[in-house]
Amino acid sequence: MTRHGKNCTAGAVYTYHEKKKDTAASGYGTQSVRLGKDAIKDFDCCCLSLQPCRDPVVTPDGYLYEKEAILEYILHRKTEIAKKMKAYEKQKKAQRSENHLEATSEQRERVKNFKKNEGSIVSKPINPFTSGKDGAAQNGSKAVGGTAGSDSAVAGSSSGSGSGSSISSTSALPSFWIPSLTPEAKPTAVKKPDKTVLCPMSGRPLKMNELVTVRFTPLDPSLDRVKLLTRQDRYVCAVTKDTLGNSLPCAVLRPSGAVVTLECVEKLIRKDMIDPVNGEKLKEKDIIVLQRGGTGFAGSGVDLRAKEARPVMQA
Repeated sequence: MTRHGKNCTAGAVYTYHEKKKDTAASGYGTQSVRLGKDAIKDFDCCCLSLQPCRDPVVTPDGYLYEKEAILEYILHRKTEIAKKMKAYEKQKKAQRSENHLEATSEQRERVKNFKKNEGSIVSKPINPFTSGKDGAAQNGSKAVGGTAGSDSAVAGSSSGSGSGSSISSTSALPSFWIPSLTPEAKPTAVKKPDKTVLCPMSGRPLKMNELVTVRFTPLDPSLDRVKLLTRQDRYVCAVTKDTLGNSLPCAVLRPSGAVVTLECVEKLIRKDMIDPVNGEKLKEKDIIVLQRGGTGFAGSGVDLRAKEARPVMQA
């Protein structure tokens, strides 16, 4: 075995190459794979369906969507927000009723204590025609009878409460195999949902009236849609007729919806700020830079390496 052998099994040192090879074969360690062209979204594909757009629209942030897909997404999000809002209102109503019952019970308890205290202050009139001994004996007998009756009442109440508690405990036993019904479980508090629909890509507020219709200029107008989609180069710049792709930065002009290259914007359009397609005056916000996928070059600004972190094998 030579000095430069990579798989030197006779050596006492576990080389880096052997460790890397064994790690890849065993499935441990962080695996890193470079993304190919098939893993990168084309510039004319929808960010939701990842398919070429039939009726494309673009957001003010430059993300391209199929009109049907983004409208369905907005409708779905509004439906979810309405359901969460309904649950929140139901929880709020239950809390108000619970607070009202607690306030009512506290008020009743205060009234009961007040009557009890006021009733103990008023004394009964003494009959002057009865002797003190007879009255004391009668009061003593009444007191004994009262204590006996109270003891029996307490016993009855305790037995009744015991039977009631046993019945209630047997009728409402907790389910220890369901997390939400365990004795330690607390009701989940529903937070007030945000009514704003956010863009799935940028996370900013999204409105239907802010979507701009995009009109691509096909490379060959005589081709139908099926034949156009089978080609690698499908669309060109509306002004310079340069072929559009992920490697070429593009922009959408809001008044006409035409797609042009950023080079055309910087060299031609920004001089007069006039839309070359329909002749309307342009503002800075009318030039929407189209978000695109990365390329194989390092200058694209997109990380083209996918990593999966897994447990590391130690030797």
